[in-house]
Amino acid sequence: MKTLTLKIDDSVNDKFIWLLEHFSSSEIKILEQSEYISDDDYLRSTKGMIKSIHEARNEKKDKGVTPEKLEW
Repeated sequence: MKTLTLKIDDSVNDKFIWLLEHFSSSEIKILEQSEYISDDDYLRSTKGMIKSIHEARNEKKDKGVTPEKLEW
């Protein structure tokens, strides 16, 4: 099963939801519905995020971790 994130224009939202509702719940499940918010607005809305970014900018580079030491 795959998960998709779509940005749907308000003018077709009702029609799109209507279409999705014609599939069985084993075929398609609507996991979440929300209003679109830009990445910047989302980050600014996260408590403490702006302060964390400012602190990170002021941190000395020798205290950071190089990309090769990150565990992905």
